[in-house]
Amino acid sequence: MLTPPRPEKRPTERVHHGDVFVDDYEWLRDAEDPEVLAHLHSENAYAMAKTEHLSVLREQIFGEIKARTKETDLSVPTREGDWWYYGRTVEGAQYPIHARVPAAGPDDWTPPAIPEDGSALPGEQVLLDENAEAAGSGFFALGTFDVSADGGVLLYGVDTEGDERYTLRLKAIDGTDRAFTDEIEGTAGGATFDATGDFVFYATVDDAWRPDRIHRHAVGTAAEEDVVVFEEPDERFWLGVGLTRSRKYLVIEAGSNVTSETRLLEASDPTGEFAVVWPRVDGVEYDVEHVVAGGHDRLVITHNQDAPNFEIVSVAAEDPQGARRVIVPHDPAIRLEGVDAFRDFVAVEYRRDGLPRIAVAKVPSSPQPPVASADIHRGPEKVDDVPHELWFDEPLYAVGLAGNPEWNQPTIRLVFTSFVTPSTVIDYDVASGERLVRKRQPVLGRYDATDYTQRREWAEAADGTRIPISIVYRHDLVEPGEPAPMLLYGYGSYEHSIDPGFSIARLSLLDRGMVFAIAHVRGGGELGRLWYEHGKKLHKKHSFTDFVDVARHLTDEGWTSPDRLVAEGGSAGGLLMGAVANLAPKQFAGILAGVPFVDALTSILDPDLPLTVIEWDEWGDPLHDREVYDYMKSYTPYENVRAHGYPPILAVSSLHDTRVLVVEPAKWVAKLRDVGADPLFKVEMAAGHGGVSGRYSAWRERAFELAWIIDRAGAHPSGE
Repeated sequence: MLTPPRPEKRPTERVHHGDVFVDDYEWLRDAEDPEVLAHLHSENAYAMAKTEHLSVLREQIFGEIKARTKETDLSVPTREGDWWYYGRTVEGAQYPIHARVPAAGPDDWTPPAIPEDGSALPGEQVLLDENAEAAGSGFFALGTFDVSADGGVLLYGVDTEGDERYTLRLKAIDGTDRAFTDEIEGTAGGATFDATGDFVFYATVDDAWRPDRIHRHAVGTAAEEDVVVFEEPDERFWLGVGLTRSRKYLVIEAGSNVTSETRLLEASDPTGEFAVVWPRVDGVEYDVEHVVAGGHDRLVITHNQDAPNFEIVSVAAEDPQGARRVIVPHDPAIRLEGVDAFRDFVAVEYRRDGLPRIAVAKVPSSPQPPVASADIHRGPEKVDDVPHELWFDEPLYAVGLAGNPEWNQPTIRLVFTSFVTPSTVIDYDVASGERLVRKRQPVLGRYDATDYTQRREWAEAADGTRIPISIVYRHDLVEPGEPAPMLLYGYGSYEHSIDPGFSIARLSLLDRGMVFAIAHVRGGGELGRLWYEHGKKLHKKHSFTDFVDVARHLTDEGWTSPDRLVAEGGSAGGLLMGAVANLAPKQFAGILAGVPFVDALTSILDPDLPLTVIEWDEWGDPLHDREVYDYMKSYTPYENVRAHGYPPILAVSSLHDTRVLVVEPAKWVAKLRDVGADPLFKVEMAAGHGGVSGRYSAWRERAFELAWIIDRAGAHPSGE
């Protein structure tokens, strides 16, 4: 018989607000301790031994994912400057190759045709081969990838640990033999050239791994000479830096979970002083885009001041704190998410009826457009003078802007997907209204979208709130009303929406007669800002009870049964999984928790840990507020483990995760075993929060998880 790892109990006391909590496993926090590492290796060995019976199924699923994927393939080229940029993959290679070909001229806006075999385009120039960069590293992730305005120099960042800290490098791509010695270590994700290409702007982090400083680096100089252009002292705020699409302004954005502030600097003066657009006001978020209307520089600002679901206004660039003109008014039924501005038009992204939407409008010829008197136009016809919504004819879908780096481009590139439609790249011609499908994600072998049905259902929560559920299944294998094996996914934090989307890997579930569903619980952003507000801080338990109510609805309506229902969530969704395991353990046949935030109270009490102070805006501040402390302690998974019979649990984590430290699931699993549960714990020893790097490694990791899900749900292992 297999014996699960049982780490030694070494009690420590955590004392706050007069409450004493005895923690037997806090000593597992030191992930560099040889004893802790040995324990994590033993957890991996136990997990592999306990799932040995699934090894054939894992290989079968990996083979299915691989067989359905076009391994040698090319992305749709994107025009930037005088070049078409794209990425391509090669069969057998873990990582993509980044390349470009020259544009035919200034009016060339039709991307080069993609070869059927996915081979390189004629005249290709390889800019960066990630496989060569990753050689000798157990993990590799590319961060920044930016090209100077003249197209001559590449700026890129690499992470070989998984800790989301990047080394910036420069590379000549203009055909010369220029060699750059510039190398900047320990940067945050996101860096940019200025408009001239003479400077690089980037962020670094403080001891809590918070991006807190923006630096200016002169190309060709040593990193020691770099200048700090802005430092953020408030521990709640992260910094980022960029360049407007117009290349008119450099932008520094400071943001917490609920407040933001933007600074601009004329790009023609990169060594000048950044100026605040709107001074920060606690609870007010905004972002800024630049337009030119009637020859005048205007700023288009999406904000939530006295507008919970946000509104969009226009202000004069030279006086941003002056008079505001409303472009799109606040609407309680529409959550405005932002604007992308171009020379001749703007694209508005928003959510309505639980789905993402896009509307397009021309930039007005007057610098003072009239106050909007109506909502976004929702009719199918094209309208120029107000934002008109782009219509799609599927009941569930996701759509968003993709790239679009050029200020004067005549088209907007979109990516559309649904549960049944593979990711589809569309160029929308703004002048004509024509939609040009550039590419649909290939699915090799037998795939027919008409074999699958997607639909929306609603569950009623205990307080009467209606919770949306997105469902997809293969209709020749599933009969609604007859319980089927099901995977129910949830997240519910940070106003992050989980939208319907296509997945090749998911076909391995659907083709085995499983139903896949998403519970759009409160705390997410699917139904607007209040949907988020009602699932955070002292309302956080709504996320957990909503998920349980969705699960019960699905069983009551005959979609599944508790012995065939598996739940899955990751990160903050892993907190959701830990909470529902405590709330309703008999409702699930298995629970998969990825990089789970299950020791939330311990983490949020420690301001020295990465991200903690920033997280107070999301969860509350239990360190200084007894009410928040008591509330969090009443739901956090680790503190609430008790002997009530847990379903099988699989926890997956990564050694170098800086967002949810590996100690959290390690402690949780140990405590679950103390009450008689038998969870499995799998730790990636060379990965971060996003899991393993490399597509083949990622497919194998997902095959491991899917095999476990299929086994727990009682689906047929061989599929068709």
